[in-house]
Amino acid sequence: MVTLVDPANPPSRRAPLVWAIAAAIPWTLLSVTQVVWFVLDSRASWLHAAAAVVTVLGIVSFVVVAPMWRYRVHRWDVSLDSPTPAVYTRTGWLVQERRIAPISRVQTVDTHRGPLDRLFGLADVTVTTASSAGAVRIIALDSDVADRIVARLTDVAAIGDRDAT
Repeated sequence: MVTLVDPANPPSRRAPLVWAIAAAIPWTLLSVTQVVWFVLDSRASWLHAAAAVVTVLGIVSFVVVAPMWRYRVHRWDVSLDSPTPAVYTRTGWLVQERRIAPISRVQTVDTHRGPLDRLFGLADVTVTTASSAGAVRIIALDSDVADRIVARLTDVAAIGDRDAT
């Protein structure tokens, strides 16, 4: 019988800050647009007030609450020593998803570092398998942790006794 591992490792401690900054960029642009709109056309003050309330609620939800919630939910684990070696992830904030990718099914292991990730020393690891559900992503890891995971998974997948196709 296979024992399912509950992923135990959180993303980097810097992840909520990066997620908050990424979410703040479009909300800042929207806020500036609303200020310009108000300056150019101050009629219908009720409409400006309603738009401002919606914007403030969006900022609180997506810039403050969502990053903290995601950090509490997102977990990952790479179990290479168990009877069934696999990559485990749990992601989401409103809708949560748990993914398990057996090492024997790994086809490629990639890293991704966007501009904010590079600025804060983070990286995402994508483990592509022979699954129609798509790749398993471990997000917002410290760059050195991501590099170690990629090296370990690449080594283990390369010496596996089964073809991942």
